[in-house]
Amino acid sequence: MPISHAPHPAIEAVVAEPEVVEDARQGLSAANVETSRAWLRLKDAATALQRLQSQDGSVPETDDHTEARALVEAIVESIRELAPLFPHDAEYLAASMHDFARWADGGFAVPDFLDSLLAFQPQQHRVDGIRHLVVFISDLELQYTNKLFVSLRLVDFTPGYDTNSAVLFPETVAMREVPTFTWGAIFQDREAARYRRVVRAATAITKLDLPDWAAQMLDDQELTEKTFVMWDLIHDRTHMRGDLPFDPFMIKQRMPYFLYSLEELRCDLTAFRECVAITAQLRARIGDDAPRPVDVVRPVGEPVEPHQPVLSGVEAETLEQAVLVQYAVIFDRIFRFAITGSRVRNYDAVGGQLLFAWLHQRGVLHWTDTSLAFDWPNVPAAVVELSDAIDALYWQSIDRPKMAHWLAAYELVRSTLTPHPASAWARGLPDDILAGPPKGYTDAVLDDEFPLSMFFEALEKKMRPVIESTTGIRGTD
Repeated sequence: MPISHAPHPAIEAVVAEPEVVEDARQGLSAANVETSRAWLRLKDAATALQRLQSQDGSVPETDDHTEARALVEAIVESIRELAPLFPHDAEYLAASMHDFARWADGGFAVPDFLDSLLAFQPQQHRVDGIRHLVVFISDLELQYTNKLFVSLRLVDFTPGYDTNSAVLFPETVAMREVPTFTWGAIFQDREAARYRRVVRAATAITKLDLPDWAAQMLDDQELTEKTFVMWDLIHDRTHMRGDLPFDPFMIKQRMPYFLYSLEELRCDLTAFRECVAITAQLRARIGDDAPRPVDVVRPVGEPVEPHQPVLSGVEAETLEQAVLVQYAVIFDRIFRFAITGSRVRNYDAVGGQLLFAWLHQRGVLHWTDTSLAFDWPNVPAAVVELSDAIDALYWQSIDRPKMAHWLAAYELVRSTLTPHPASAWARGLPDDILAGPPKGYTDAVLDDEFPLSMFFEALEKKMRPVIESTTGIRGTD
């Protein structure tokens, strides 16, 4: 069950209490529904139903249909009981009950939740703290408009979300046809809690001395959530912006996985560079244009001298969040992305490895005497340089054939990361592959084309228990 967030105060000057809808007869409200009998019954029934379903969502064994029908009836009855608490989801919940009943009446074939999915429109209810019941088998805001993006918090969930997933995308729902999607959601509370636990452990292991404001995020869940809202808002919008040689939503295409690495990293680095620009603009207002971390700027709320330039409350918080996003991008990419998941076509890991190596090779990141350190005044320029390199690759590839773009992208990555010694791409693909179809190129990429460096091998071993402990994490953990 997610809670939807409007843009945080640094993005839009709106402060609102969570919407609470009371049911006087039962003492229930949207604010405490996760402890209600109806929700727990729905959760248990959905979990039990999942055990009967095959990968395509159907219930293939006819002997299971009696149990499946009873579970669907429990789900529908629970939704009906909870629906009055979520009037903004009334159309969706009615359609959802209909879809469940139709699925059961149809003999539990491959489910079709298209009608209910089309009725679920969380992006139309941008109230800070508003809750949604989901059952599926200002200034800165004006500058970075993204009507498809919804920020969520996970309140409670079935085992399907007891994973590392922090997204809710409509394209993962079973349906008879693929519509034009109008929203995509990210659970910032999970991202923030995971970030805080991982970065706290990694900084201790690497003996990294964090800047003051970056350290504050490790002790403040709400501050970190706001930081991730700002980061994700710009990241998600970037998939649709820029000089793009191809469909940015690359799930529609099959290509070497390091291409996905560059696309996701491009979006993160765009968020980084935009926050660098915001920081520079706001610091210029108070007469501080030094390219340093925000902790050298007057903390929010500190008294000022007479006639000293000041920022408004929203501007001051925007400045804070803009710099915290920069720290978050670097530390999440380096400490979590690079060492999370398997080494089988792990494109997020390659992006983290690439950022670390790029900064190290440009002398703004140091691993000396088993301690990690950053040359913070020069970090922003180095990160923006990598962003420029990826942007240049995209722009040049508008005029390139697809496979030529793939080869150019590989050269960009291998110029910083060392490929596997057995890599066919590193040695040079043979003519029969170069002259053949794209499938040959993709098949020739090793599952671990860019192995972990010795630094990351050692870090991964020490961080493995911490990374594993974040599975299923929520903001209250």
